[in-house]
Amino acid sequence: MSENATLIAETRDRVGKGTSRALRREGRTPAVIYGDKKEAVSISLETKELVKALNTGSFMSTVYTVQVGKTKHNVLPRDLQLHPVKDSPVHVDFLRVSAKSKIAVNVPVNFLNEDKCAGLVRGGVLNVVRHEVEMLVPAGDIPESLEIDLTKFDIGDSVHISDFDLPKGTEPTITDRDFTVVTIAAPSGGAGDDAGDEDGEGAEGDAEESSEDS
Repeated sequence: MSENATLIAETRDRVGKGTSRALRREGRTPAVIYGDKKEAVSISLETKELVKALNTGSFMSTVYTVQVGKTKHNVLPRDLQLHPVKDSPVHVDFLRVSAKSKIAVNVPVNFLNEDKCAGLVRGGVLNVVRHEVEMLVPAGDIPESLEIDLTKFDIGDSVHISDFDLPKGTEPTITDRDFTVVTIAAPSGGAGDDAGDEDGEGAEGDAEESSEDS
């Protein structure tokens, strides 16, 4: 596994709402490390440093090394709780991972050569169905993004996951259909409505998938 960003943590001898509130008043955020068939470890992180990590925009898909004393844990953030008003971190769950672990993460999609896309040059509209795709990837080699060259696509075309050259060792978690990622809609916008129905996706389809994932 390549060298990871490091977060320095301290163990928590006690857990509970009272202890967690006290930690937050001291500028620390409670967290837990679990998984890999090992005992869970309750920790706390300096909130200021945690916020810096959050501001990278890729916190939930980045493997970190959490150092607790002399012990280092390679982990992936799995759950982040934020304060409903302040939007500051309240609690983090970290999952232990190894270089051989395969994990499900949301990978952003990058669209290349929009200025050369046949359909967009002709006045079409880029209708993004999925800004991110949930992928099963090696924990030690999480791709920063999925890229697709739009040059050859014209108005009315749909770009499916099968059109992507996926990074080695990765695969989408959805395997029962060749789902749409983006379409080139007609200038009127009518084709955009059809695109959502093209394979049963769109807002309603994504809502059903979110419900199933939860």
